[in-house]
Amino acid sequence: MATSKITYNGGLRTTSVHLSSGKEIVTDAPVDNKGKGEAFSPTDLLATSLGNCMLTIVGIAANEHGFNIDGATCEITKIMAQDPRRVGEIIVNFQFPDQNYSEKEKKIIERSANTCPVFYSLHPDLIKTVNFNY
Repeated sequence: MATSKITYNGGLRTTSVHLSSGKEIVTDAPVDNKGKGEAFSPTDLLATSLGNCMLTIVGIAANEHGFNIDGATCEITKIMAQDPRRVGEIIVNFQFPDQNYSEKEKKIIERSANTCPVFYSLHPDLIKTVNFNY
């Protein structure tokens, strides 16, 4: 079964529907590429997917090891490169709640974050800078 269906709405905007849930995501081309920039761009979603995946995998690992990361956030910065136009670097800044994580828990967090499927799916030339703040 297909995962999603994407419709081009015109004006450099698309609507993606997640077929099993019906949830929608709208994208716009960014202002620096002839778009309106009124929604996530496709490359914003790529970069954001890395953070979503990392937090999800860390959440799974935390549950398996009996600690909590509820309230953790990550801020994503996408840096574009040229020739060809592409995402050149994604900076991920994690902020974890003040839980006094042990050194073992920090290692679990960092190892699991850096082994998420999106991390491994991105081209090795794409720079991934990851910072963990506890």
